[in-house]
Amino acid sequence: MKNCLKFGVLLSAVILAAGVVAEQTPKKTPWKITGQLEEACLCNAACPCWFNSMPSKMQCGGGFVLFIDHGHYGKVKLDGLAMGEMGQSPKGETMMNSYGNWEFSYLYIDERASEEQRAALKALGMIIMNVDASKNTEIRVVPITRQIDGKEHKIALGKYGTFHGHLVEGGLGGTVKIINPPGADPLHREYLQGETSKLTYTDAGQNWDAKDSNYMFGTFTVDSEQYAKYTAGLSQKMAEMQKQKSEAK
Repeated sequence: MKNCLKFGVLLSAVILAAGVVAEQTPKKTPWKITGQLEEACLCNAACPCWFNSMPSKMQCGGGFVLFIDHGHYGKVKLDGLAMGEMGQSPKGETMMNSYGNWEFSYLYIDERASEEQRAALKALGMIIMNVDASKNTEIRVVPITRQIDGKEHKIALGKYGTFHGHLVEGGLGGTVKIINPPGADPLHREYLQGETSKLTYTDAGQNWDAKDSNYMFGTFTVDSEQYAKYTAGLSQKMAEMQKQKSEAK
Protein backbone atom coordinates (compact mmCIF):
# COMPACT_ATOMS: atom_id res chain seq x y z
CA MET A 1 0.00 0.00 0.00
CA LYS A 2 6.12 2.47 -2.24
CA ASN A 3 9.46 3.87 -2.00
CA CYS A 4 10.97 6.87 -0.18
CA LEU A 5 8.63 9.86 -0.52
CA LYS A 6 5.43 7.90 -0.98
CA PHE A 7 6.34 5.63 1.89
CA GLY A 8 6.26 8.71 4.10
CA VAL A 9 2.62 9.17 3.26
CA LEU A 10 2.01 5.54 4.15
CA LEU A 11 3.65 5.97 7.54
CA SER A 12 1.76 9.19 8.09
CA ALA A 13 -1.58 7.52 7.46
CA VAL A 14 -0.86 4.56 9.69
CA ILE A 15 0.44 6.70 12.52
CA LEU A 16 -2.64 8.91 12.35
CA ALA A 17 -4.80 5.80 12.54
CA ALA A 18 -2.78 4.45 15.46
CA GLY A 19 -3.19 7.74 17.32
CA VAL A 20 -6.94 7.68 16.91
CA VAL A 21 -7.12 4.06 18.01
CA ALA A 22 -5.00 4.76 21.08
CA GLU A 23 -7.55 7.33 22.23
CA GLN A 24 -10.50 5.04 21.65
CA THR A 25 -9.30 1.82 23.29
CA PRO A 26 -7.96 0.82 26.70
CA LYS A 27 -4.18 1.14 26.57
CA LYS A 28 -3.31 -1.49 29.17
CA THR A 29 -5.61 -4.33 28.21
CA PRO A 30 -3.38 -7.29 27.26
CA TRP A 31 -4.54 -9.44 24.37
CA LYS A 32 -3.32 -12.18 22.07
CA ILE A 33 -4.89 -14.05 19.15
CA THR A 34 -3.76 -16.91 16.92
CA GLY A 35 -5.54 -18.01 13.77
CA GLN A 36 -5.96 -17.56 10.02
CA LEU A 37 -6.34 -14.50 7.82
CA GLU A 38 -8.64 -14.63 4.78
CA GLU A 39 -8.60 -11.57 2.51
CA ALA A 40 -9.98 -10.54 -0.88
CA CYS A 41 -10.46 -7.36 -2.88
CA LEU A 42 -11.39 -6.04 -6.31
CA CYS A 43 -7.78 -5.40 -7.37
CA ASN A 44 -5.95 -7.79 -9.65
CA ALA A 45 -3.64 -10.21 -7.85
CA ALA A 46 -1.33 -9.37 -6.23
CA CYS A 47 -3.07 -6.36 -4.70
CA PRO A 48 -0.97 -3.23 -5.37
CA CYS A 49 -2.41 -1.47 -2.32
CA TRP A 50 0.01 -3.34 -0.05
CA PHE A 51 2.82 -1.65 -1.99
CA ASN A 52 1.11 1.77 -1.83
CA SER A 53 0.48 1.65 -5.57
CA MET A 54 -2.69 2.73 -7.33
CA PRO A 55 -5.55 0.22 -7.36
CA SER A 56 -5.87 -2.01 -10.42
CA LYS A 57 -9.16 -0.31 -11.18
CA MET A 58 -10.30 3.21 -10.27
CA GLN A 59 -10.60 2.20 -6.62
CA CYS A 60 -9.94 -0.76 -4.36
CA GLY A 61 -12.72 -2.36 -2.37
CA GLY A 62 -12.41 -5.44 -0.21
CA GLY A 63 -11.65 -6.68 3.24
CA PHE A 64 -10.41 -9.44 5.47
CA VAL A 65 -11.70 -11.91 8.02
CA LEU A 66 -9.83 -13.26 11.02
CA PHE A 67 -10.70 -16.76 12.19
CA ILE A 68 -9.40 -17.00 15.74
CA ASP A 69 -8.28 -20.43 16.91
CA HIS A 70 -7.15 -19.29 20.33
CA GLY A 71 -7.15 -15.88 21.90
CA HIS A 72 -8.16 -13.50 24.63
CA TYR A 73 -8.77 -9.82 25.20
CA GLY A 74 -8.03 -9.17 28.83
CA LYS A 75 -9.76 -12.01 30.63
CA VAL A 76 -12.29 -12.58 27.85
CA LYS A 77 -11.62 -15.72 25.83
CA LEU A 78 -12.11 -15.48 22.05
CA ASP A 79 -11.42 -19.08 21.01
CA GLY A 80 -13.27 -20.17 17.87
CA LEU A 81 -14.71 -16.74 17.04
CA ALA A 82 -14.30 -14.57 13.94
CA MET A 83 -14.38 -10.92 12.91
CA GLY A 84 -14.12 -9.11 9.60
CA GLU A 85 -13.75 -5.69 7.98
CA MET A 86 -14.82 -4.37 4.58
CA GLY A 87 -13.86 -1.02 3.09
CA GLN A 88 -13.23 0.95 -0.09
CA SER A 89 -10.84 3.70 -1.14
CA PRO A 90 -11.93 6.87 -3.00
CA LYS A 91 -11.59 6.85 -6.77
CA GLY A 92 -8.09 7.52 -8.05
CA GLU A 93 -6.40 7.23 -4.66
CA THR A 94 -4.35 4.53 -3.00
CA MET A 95 -5.73 2.80 0.07
CA MET A 96 -2.92 4.07 2.29
CA ASN A 97 -2.73 7.64 0.98
CA SER A 98 -6.48 8.01 1.54
CA TYR A 99 -6.50 6.38 5.00
CA GLY A 100 -9.04 8.20 7.14
CA ASN A 101 -11.06 9.19 4.08
CA TRP A 102 -12.16 5.82 2.73
CA GLU A 103 -15.70 5.73 1.38
CA PHE A 104 -16.61 3.31 4.15
CA SER A 105 -15.12 0.86 6.64
CA TYR A 106 -17.52 -1.62 8.26
CA LEU A 107 -16.69 -4.02 11.09
CA TYR A 108 -18.42 -7.41 11.30
CA ILE A 109 -18.54 -9.38 14.55
CA ASP A 110 -19.33 -13.06 14.97
CA GLU A 111 -22.93 -13.55 16.14
CA ARG A 112 -21.87 -16.57 18.21
CA ALA A 113 -20.01 -14.27 20.60
CA SER A 114 -21.54 -13.43 23.97
CA GLU A 115 -22.16 -9.79 24.85
CA GLU A 116 -18.86 -9.71 26.71
CA GLN A 117 -17.03 -11.28 23.75
CA ARG A 118 -18.70 -8.89 21.30
CA ALA A 119 -17.41 -5.94 23.31
CA ALA A 120 -13.93 -7.48 23.32
CA LEU A 121 -14.00 -8.12 19.57
CA LYS A 122 -15.15 -4.56 18.95
CA ALA A 123 -12.29 -3.17 21.05
CA LEU A 124 -9.82 -5.48 19.32
CA GLY A 125 -11.20 -4.50 15.93
CA MET A 126 -10.49 -0.85 16.71
CA ILE A 127 -6.84 -1.75 17.25
CA ILE A 128 -5.98 -4.17 14.45
CA MET A 129 -8.58 -3.57 11.74
CA ASN A 130 -9.31 -0.49 9.61
CA VAL A 131 -12.38 0.81 11.38
CA ASP A 132 -10.88 4.30 11.66
CA ALA A 133 -10.00 4.46 7.95
CA SER A 134 -13.32 6.14 7.23
CA LYS A 135 -15.84 8.46 8.85
CA ASN A 136 -18.53 6.22 7.38
CA THR A 137 -18.47 3.17 9.59
CA GLU A 138 -20.91 0.63 11.01
CA ILE A 139 -20.54 -2.35 13.31
CA ARG A 140 -22.70 -5.37 12.52
CA VAL A 141 -23.19 -8.67 14.32
CA VAL A 142 -23.56 -11.41 11.71
CA PRO A 143 -22.90 -15.10 11.13
CA ILE A 144 -19.34 -15.45 9.83
CA THR A 145 -18.62 -18.78 8.20
CA ARG A 146 -15.87 -20.55 6.30
CA GLN A 147 -16.00 -23.74 4.26
CA ILE A 148 -12.82 -25.30 2.85
CA ASP A 149 -13.60 -27.39 -0.21
CA GLY A 150 -10.34 -28.82 -1.53
CA LYS A 151 -8.21 -25.82 -2.54
CA GLU A 152 -11.17 -23.44 -2.40
CA HIS A 153 -11.84 -21.36 0.72
CA LYS A 154 -15.41 -20.04 0.91
CA ILE A 155 -16.07 -17.21 3.35
CA ALA A 156 -19.39 -15.50 4.10
CA LEU A 157 -20.27 -12.41 6.14
CA GLY A 158 -23.91 -13.14 6.77
CA LYS A 159 -26.16 -11.79 4.02
CA TYR A 160 -23.74 -9.00 3.15
CA GLY A 161 -20.79 -10.57 1.39
CA THR A 162 -18.98 -13.67 0.22
CA PHE A 163 -15.62 -14.44 -1.25
CA HIS A 164 -14.21 -17.69 -2.55
CA GLY A 165 -10.47 -17.94 -3.11
CA HIS A 166 -7.66 -20.34 -3.90
CA LEU A 167 -3.87 -20.07 -3.89
CA VAL A 168 -1.91 -19.72 -7.13
CA GLU A 169 1.19 -21.72 -8.03
CA GLY A 170 4.57 -20.04 -8.27
CA GLY A 171 6.70 -20.14 -11.40
CA LEU A 172 9.00 -22.73 -9.81
CA GLY A 173 6.18 -24.63 -8.17
CA GLY A 174 4.76 -24.34 -4.68
CA THR A 175 2.79 -21.39 -3.38
CA VAL A 176 3.51 -17.69 -3.83
CA LYS A 177 4.58 -16.07 -0.55
CA ILE A 178 4.75 -12.31 0.05
CA ILE A 179 6.85 -11.22 3.02
CA ASN A 180 6.96 -7.79 4.65
CA PRO A 181 5.33 -5.63 1.94
CA PRO A 182 5.60 -1.85 2.53
CA GLY A 183 2.06 -1.65 3.91
CA ALA A 184 2.46 -4.59 6.29
CA ASP A 185 1.23 -4.53 9.85
CA PRO A 186 1.88 -7.51 12.16
CA LEU A 187 -1.16 -9.33 10.74
CA HIS A 188 0.17 -9.00 7.19
CA ARG A 189 3.88 -9.58 7.73
CA GLU A 190 3.60 -12.72 5.60
CA TYR A 191 0.83 -14.21 3.47
CA LEU A 192 0.22 -16.54 0.55
CA GLN A 193 -1.07 -15.16 -2.74
CA GLY A 194 -4.14 -16.38 -4.59
CA GLU A 195 -7.11 -15.37 -6.72
CA THR A 196 -10.83 -15.26 -6.12
CA SER A 197 -13.38 -17.30 -7.98
CA LYS A 198 -16.15 -15.17 -6.44
CA LEU A 199 -16.43 -11.85 -4.59
CA THR A 200 -19.77 -10.27 -3.75
CA TYR A 201 -20.76 -7.48 -1.35
CA THR A 202 -24.07 -5.69 -0.92
CA ASP A 203 -23.59 -3.57 2.21
CA ALA A 204 -22.59 0.10 2.54
CA GLY A 205 -24.47 0.97 -0.65
CA GLN A 206 -22.31 -1.38 -2.71
CA ASN A 207 -23.16 -4.08 -5.22
CA TRP A 208 -19.95 -5.95 -6.03
CA ASP A 209 -19.91 -9.04 -8.19
CA ALA A 210 -16.40 -10.00 -9.27
CA LYS A 211 -14.04 -12.91 -9.78
CA ASP A 212 -10.39 -13.56 -10.69
CA SER A 213 -9.36 -10.76 -8.34
CA ASN A 214 -6.93 -10.61 -5.43
CA TYR A 215 -7.10 -13.25 -2.65
CA MET A 216 -4.70 -13.72 0.26
CA PHE A 217 -4.36 -16.33 2.99
CA GLY A 218 -2.15 -16.23 6.05
CA THR A 219 -1.68 -17.50 9.58
CA PHE A 220 -0.98 -15.20 12.49
CA THR A 221 -0.08 -14.91 16.13
CA VAL A 222 -0.28 -11.29 17.26
CA ASP A 223 -0.59 -9.61 20.64
CA SER A 224 -0.84 -6.27 22.39
CA GLU A 225 2.89 -6.00 23.05
CA GLN A 226 3.66 -6.59 19.38
CA TYR A 227 1.23 -3.89 18.28
CA ALA A 228 2.55 -1.46 20.89
CA LYS A 229 6.08 -1.88 19.50
CA TYR A 230 4.79 -1.61 15.93
CA THR A 231 3.00 1.66 16.69
CA ALA A 232 5.96 3.07 18.60
CA GLY A 233 8.32 2.22 15.73
CA LEU A 234 6.09 3.90 13.20
CA SER A 235 5.73 6.95 15.44
CA GLN A 236 9.50 7.33 15.56
CA LYS A 237 9.82 7.02 11.79
CA MET A 238 7.02 9.51 11.32
CA ALA A 239 8.71 12.05 13.60
CA GLU A 240 11.95 11.69 11.65
CA MET A 241 10.18 12.19 8.33
CA GLN A 242 8.32 15.24 9.60
CA LYS A 243 11.64 16.71 10.77
CA GLN A 244 13.19 16.09 7.35
CA LYS A 245 10.17 17.70 5.69
CA SER A 246 10.44 20.80 7.89
CA GLU A 247 14.18 21.13 7.23
CA ALA A 248 13.59 20.87 3.47
CA LYS A 249 11.29 23.93 3.45
